[in-house]
Amino acid sequence: MPAIVHFDLPADDPERAKKFYEKLFDWKFEKVPMPTPYYLIETSDLEGNPGVRGGMGKRGLPGQQVSNYIGVPSVDDYLAKVKNLGGNIIMQKTAVSGWGYLAICVDTENNTFGLWEEDRNAK
Repeated sequence: MPAIVHFDLPADDPERAKKFYEKLFDWKFEKVPMPTPYYLIETSDLEGNPGVRGGMGKRGLPGQQVSNYIGVPSVDDYLAKVKNLGGNIIMQKTAVSGWGYLAICVDTENNTFGLWEEDRNAK
């Protein structure tokens, strides 16, 4: 069953936000070499088991909110479902080299979400 596999936290000050979440939830952050500061986030559940992973970078647009990414077996198949169910596609399927494929959609209630297909061979 498709489930949330990743979340993105936009931050006005990524270093300040990193310190906040480290102290609040004991989340672990790993800086990724990118032109602008970006961190991968490791979370765990209440029993210490690995939780949903996330990312955090500089806020791109005013009002940008937390985004959830749903893991699916095929981004193409799910983009067709989004269209058929009345949703919109705001970013077509895009390769994230060495990681997988991403698309961004809007549901019928104007909520933005991502579709994610893992594929280490993506180019």
